[in-house]
Amino acid sequence: MAPTTLADADPIGDDELLEVAVLAAEAAAPLLLERFAARTRRDVRSKSSPTDLVSEADVLAEAAIREVLSARRPDDALMGEEGDDVPGTSGLRWIIDPLDGTTNFLFGVPQWCISVACEGRAGVVFDPLRGELFNATRGSATLAGEPLTASASDDLATALVATGFGYEAAVREAQAPIAARVVPRVRDIRRGGSAALDMAWCAAGRFDGYFEFGVMPWDSAAGELLCAAAGLTVTPLPARGVLPAGILVAPPALTPQLLALIDA
Repeated sequence: MAPTTLADADPIGDDELLEVAVLAAEAAAPLLLERFAARTRRDVRSKSSPTDLVSEADVLAEAAIREVLSARRPDDALMGEEGDDVPGTSGLRWIIDPLDGTTNFLFGVPQWCISVACEGRAGVVFDPLRGELFNATRGSATLAGEPLTASASDDLATALVATGFGYEAAVREAQAPIAARVVPRVRDIRRGGSAALDMAWCAAGRFDGYFEFGVMPWDSAAGELLCAAAGLTVTPLPARGVLPAGILVAPPALTPQLLALIDA
């Protein structure tokens, strides 16, 4: 008999993990909606740079998510953007971003979301302003109960591509020539300000592709599941120079074309 591993020790299914992810994201949503409606920039501080902001809303939303996860999945590990990592014994790890798009949130821009994922198994990207809850498990991506269908485009010239920029000035300076190479070769480019929502919109076919250097695990854990399940290729972008590691999601036929521009 094969030895039992940590991953084997917990027989929970992906759908059950998805249910927990939904509950956790929904616990954070009222806190964020209340503070977004108030339009007050309360207890805002900087993290890695003056443009990398965290607010009271981030902290409170993460606390609400952690409370659900600790109650429902006490033996799982947890990684959150705003709090300490928690070790686990089940072989499963939750990766959470309580507010992806903090700068948008603080300036009243309605482009932010909540991302909760059980790594490699199940996750959600929740846009409470639009009432859109994107669900993902291995091989399944849905919105409002309907399967998501991503773009299958093979024509770079007609592709609508999303991207993002880092917080550090040196990183932005290195990202600028990449964006300049992409812009004339595609239909257009978008910079929404929330990596998780950009990936969810790729899974829904609203964007043809998305790339960004400096994406963190909490930004992409749920989005990667969504994009892969919706038929997109998820490609890690290795760090180079001042550019941190990143990610590219795109239809299989567009991936090498975009990579050629990004790596040029």
